[in-house]
Amino acid sequence: MAVDGNWNLTLNTPMGERSATLSLKSSGSTLTGTQAAEGDSAEIFDGTVNGDEVAWKVSITSPMPLTLDFKGKVSGDSISGEMGIGFMGSFPFTGARG
Repeated sequence: MAVDGNWNLTLNTPMGERSATLSLKSSGSTLTGTQAAEGDSAEIFDGTVNGDEVAWKVSITSPMPLTLDFKGKVSGDSISGEMGIGFMGSFPFTGARG
């Protein structure tokens, strides 16, 4: 329950700060939902919840085809963690429940 809802994310990427919206729903240890940014929306996959820790992946096509690998922690109405961008490494993200 603690992670369910809509989130406004700020992603720190090699191309500068980006915004995304995330809609999450948990069922046991499984996390599902959608993530949208810059007009594109995609289903998340491999989503997991373990207490206040969350993880999910999303495939993007712009600016290039990549799978983003998110690992974070929820604290009340805040979320923060790391976003893995393949060969480019990991970058921080933060967010607030919208």
